[in-house]
Amino acid sequence: MDPKKASESFTTMNEIVLPNDTNGFGNLMGGRLMYWMDIAASMAAMKHCNAPCMTASVDNLSFKNPIKLGNIVHIEAKVSRAFTTSMEIYLKVWGEDTLHQYQYEINEAYFTFVALDPNRKPRPVPAVIPETDEENKLFEGALRRRQLRLILGGKLKPDDANELKSLFVK
Repeated sequence: MDPKKASESFTTMNEIVLPNDTNGFGNLMGGRLMYWMDIAASMAAMKHCNAPCMTASVDNLSFKNPIKLGNIVHIEAKVSRAFTTSMEIYLKVWGEDTLHQYQYEINEAYFTFVALDPNRKPRPVPAVIPETDEENKLFEGALRRRQLRLILGGKLKPDDANELKSLFVK
C-alpha cells in the first residue's frame, strides 16, 4: 500500500448557523458543531484510505468563542498520521461574521478513525507523508497523543508509553 500525502486528505466544510442549530442564547450548540466536525473528519479519513471509516475517539474539545446565529462555520480536516488501521485527523474550526466582516477562532481537535473492510473489521491504512512544517509538527506529536489516548482508554499501561514517557523521564 503506497503512502499518501497529508494534503491529499484535506477537506473543507462550511455551514451557516441557522435557528435550529442554536441554544437559548443564540449560540451554536456544541453538539451540533461536534456533529459537523465528525462529518468533516470522516470525509478526510475516507479520502486517505478509500474505505468506509468509523470514529474511534475524540480528544478534548474546548470552545474558545461562541458562534452566533447567522455566522458561518469553517471546518478544515486532514489526516495528520496513520497507524496500522487507524488515522489521527486534525481539525481546525473558525467562525465568520459576514455582517461585520471578521473571522475568529473556535477550536482545534483530534479525532481518531478506523478504516473498515467489507466485513466491518479494521483494515490497514496507507502511511502519511507530511510535507509542510505544520504537517511535520502534527505528525511528530501524533504518536504521543495516541499513547495518551490509549492510556486513558485503558488499552496501554503508562509504563509502556515510551514516546510519551520520554517527555518526562530523562
